[in-house]
Amino acid sequence: MVFLYNLSIRLYQLLVNFASLFNTKAKLFRIGRKNIWEKISKQIDPANPPIWIHCSSLGEFEQGRPVIEAIKQKDPNKKILLTFFSPSGYEVRKNYPGADYIFYLPLDTKRNAKRFINLINPQMAIFVKYEFWYHYLNVLKQRNISTYLVSGIFRSNQIFFKPYGKWYRNFLKAFSSFFVQNNTSKALLESIGYSNVVVTGDTRYDRVSKIASEAKDIPLVKTFAEGHKVLVAGSTWPKDEEIILPLAKEIPDLKIILVPHEIEESHIQEIIRKSPTPPVRFTDSDFNNAKESNILIVDTIGLLSSIYQYATVAYIGGGFGAGIHNTLEAAVYGVPVIFGPNYNKFQEAKDLIDKKAGFSIKSYNEFKNLLNSLLTHKNTYQLAANQAKELVNSGVGATQKIIELIF
Repeated sequence: MVFLYNLSIRLYQLLVNFASLFNTKAKLFRIGRKNIWEKISKQIDPANPPIWIHCSSLGEFEQGRPVIEAIKQKDPNKKILLTFFSPSGYEVRKNYPGADYIFYLPLDTKRNAKRFINLINPQMAIFVKYEFWYHYLNVLKQRNISTYLVSGIFRSNQIFFKPYGKWYRNFLKAFSSFFVQNNTSKALLESIGYSNVVVTGDTRYDRVSKIASEAKDIPLVKTFAEGHKVLVAGSTWPKDEEIILPLAKEIPDLKIILVPHEIEESHIQEIIRKSPTPPVRFTDSDFNNAKESNILIVDTIGLLSSIYQYATVAYIGGGFGAGIHNTLEAAVYGVPVIFGPNYNKFQEAKDLIDKKAGFSIKSYNEFKNLLNSLLTHKNTYQLAANQAKELVNSGVGATQKIIELIF
């Protein structure tokens, strides 16, 4: 199995190198790891060991961020090393001031893992949500370095819980403790012999609560939304946009704020071409044309979490693809949340549905009918809004529990 695992890592590297010839993310993945060892050795003093926190991508960083900031608040002298696997995390947060060092994680080979651990000499390691790398975990275990999983979530269809998953279950032996989101995850881990499991919840609740308390006022968006019912569609992909844009004619008194996941000019132009009414772009707009249009395209990054404060209803993108984006960023404002059918990997989405604060749709007609119902039935809307806010409030506190257990 180790041979096959190593082979898969090598094949992955070859595929990335090939894809980097024509794919921007693959190119960033490859270039970002160029001269990585020189960068690490120049910056890190192994005599002053950092706490190593690893996130796969941007979503996991948002879960890890409250832990990083709580550690720094508890002891500002502690050094934090933050690593990412994906360019979508590293390229956005490579200048994050809360960490002392930020790198791409070298690919998981035996040689890389030993060299990396030798160079950074971590006093502990924290993995966020998932990312189970065999060689890194094996070296951490061999060195008796305390290793934790935070905001972990496990599902019965994962390979750890299959009859043929014994070798993969060994990965988990490296963890000193698992801090998981729910009782299902705890029961699954206990079913394969792991008792070092604590249900602490999801640190994203702490993160979105803090974001909402620090939300920026965005005058242009406020002017666009003022006096209207507003649909904020966040982190959308083309399949999401196909069912959002027609609403501009179907529900003409509705204002639509569209915040695409990808803001390349070609994609923005495609949205403009498909819009049934003339949209305005955030970067081109003034207050007068913002008032006149019923579609606002936000063609810049970093505003979405604050824009949700202007929503009557939120639509979260990604549910017609690999999976939905962050529903809690909207729910924290007491906003009913709608998303596509691919949400089963996301506990918070299931919780929102259970509370009747979140709704999954499979087609444009379902979406239109649901939206009309929420906008016209005051009691239904208010129940969903209240339940969304209550769910987020009840989830706050995971970070403090984890910090108390680790330190």
